[in-house]
Amino acid sequence: MDEENQQSVPVLPWMRHPVDVTHCEQLSLCRVPFLDRRLKSALENLEISKLFPVQVALWQETIGPGNFERDLCINSPTGSGKTLAYALPIVQKLLPTSTVKCLRALVVVPTRDLALQVKQVFDHIALPLGLRVGLAVGQSSVADEISSLVYLPGDKEGVDPGFLSPFWFQSKVDILVATPGRLVDHVNFSRGFTLKHLHYLVVDEADRLLREDYQSWLPTVLKLTQSSNNDYGGDDVFQLGFPYSPWSRRTCGVEKGSNPHSRLAKVVLSATLTRDPGRLVKLNLHHPLFLSAGKMRYRLPENLESFKLICERKVKPLYLVALLKSLGEEKCIVFTRSVDSTHRLCNLLNCFEDLQIDIKEYSGRQHQRVRSKTLNEFRKGQFQVLVSSDAMTRGMDVEDVRNAINYDMPKYIKTYVHRAGRTARAGQTGRCFTLMSKDEVGRFNRLMKKAEASACLEHTVPSHLIKELHSTYQSALSKLKEIILESRRKPKDKSCQ
Repeated sequence: MDEENQQSVPVLPWMRHPVDVTHCEQLSLCRVPFLDRRLKSALENLEISKLFPVQVALWQETIGPGNFERDLCINSPTGSGKTLAYALPIVQKLLPTSTVKCLRALVVVPTRDLALQVKQVFDHIALPLGLRVGLAVGQSSVADEISSLVYLPGDKEGVDPGFLSPFWFQSKVDILVATPGRLVDHVNFSRGFTLKHLHYLVVDEADRLLREDYQSWLPTVLKLTQSSNNDYGGDDVFQLGFPYSPWSRRTCGVEKGSNPHSRLAKVVLSATLTRDPGRLVKLNLHHPLFLSAGKMRYRLPENLESFKLICERKVKPLYLVALLKSLGEEKCIVFTRSVDSTHRLCNLLNCFEDLQIDIKEYSGRQHQRVRSKTLNEFRKGQFQVLVSSDAMTRGMDVEDVRNAINYDMPKYIKTYVHRAGRTARAGQTGRCFTLMSKDEVGRFNRLMKKAEASACLEHTVPSHLIKELHSTYQSALSKLKEIILESRRKPKDKSCQ
């Protein structure tokens, strides 16, 4: 059973009285204590002039008085700035002190596209300060990927002169953003890849990462790091399959025993952070501090307007088309219940004559390269409407998305929160429309009460607009039938399997 539907879920003591981050005020960069001037300059180049409340709260607990003394769990709405909230203190802590690099910060996320997005955030603020950010997501082979992360034996360019022996390895990156499956691949099969110098672990979209096993990635990471920060000396080098090197005792210019943390510091985040003790205990948290945006677990963006659109099931596509037409040129994401529904709805919409709206599909049935290309085009505004499965719901940030549309009503409030959070981000306004039949209204209202959003207005579409679309709808259905028959005659593309 999904934990949000359980009648009584035991709550860990440290989660009963969270620190309310909404009590923190936005803070201009010139007032942020201890902010390195180079980091301030990098933020200003991004036209960032102030920090949002969740970013201020994390800064206080990591760079300020908190100084990473406790592990942090953050429950904050989508679009509130969580990525930058953890990226800023990590970059500040890792400011270069030596020419010898080692992997000191790891960010784990559930999907490739989210990993690419998080890396871009780090690149903007880390590269100008001399820190390198790596990516491990499985877009290329393990061998090709490791060559971008580690100087292999025989490499000379860029390696510290003290380590030119063909038997030594050296990291090319200070920070790694990874999906869990590919991370485990590198741990198990990539010589030269090590987590033994790791200081910081970020678990982003934690409820999903803790719910799904992903090749036991978390026990693997914790096992390899639990003793490393206390002892940088050499025996564990042999256990990981690396030739012995004096570098194992130099550790990136930090003398043995001088690591500011005697443990791996962890930051755990989600817009719908799990309360399940059985899952949270896996993280082995150190005196955890719970930061939350208010008392409610499920919280919608502050500037979001929610609407319900009631219609009969058999004419639901007509109401969607009428809604899209009424929204003009505004950028929209339309969510469906499944990969197959996404593909079918996208094809149907593109069969409507005179719709004059560019529509594309984004789902797990597509090859990763296709998804990334589609997402990039959507970000650039090359088309207006993206029809998506829930692959798009987790953490993805696309500027100027004015509307999120639930073509299929979500089953859980958690899903609604993540879908709606694709709009009204970073203080902007946005709207979320949900199409439903009359017999679904009661369940929808109960769903919204879980997020203290019971005041959901009803959006209406004039009946004459629906009547005008009937003939076009029949034509679109005929075209869709031809497309389906044609696709069945074609051999399946194995590259998408």
